[in-house]
Amino acid sequence: MSSTPDARPVTLTLLGKPGCHLCDDARAVIAGVMEELATDAAAPALRFEELSILDDPALLEKYVDDIPVLLIDGRVHTYWRVDPARLRRALTVQR
Repeated sequence: MSSTPDARPVTLTLLGKPGCHLCDDARAVIAGVMEELATDAAAPALRFEELSILDDPALLEKYVDDIPVLLIDGRVHTYWRVDPARLRRALTVQR
């Protein structure tokens, strides 16, 4: 899959909260995969955002026991731990 300048980037959203060590681990894995894919011309453009469940009552209610949660374009990819190989595969398959 090749990324064109007009293509919408794939958005990775990490849901967590301050002081969450698993969130710190997930953030590091995501950053590593994003850095690796940045040099792959076939990989999609990626955008990262992070939201605290403490800032949104609906997110807090839904995910309080599941953080960190990684969403890819708004869909749950994984809870608790991010596997770099699984994330890489999810980002490089035909979307």
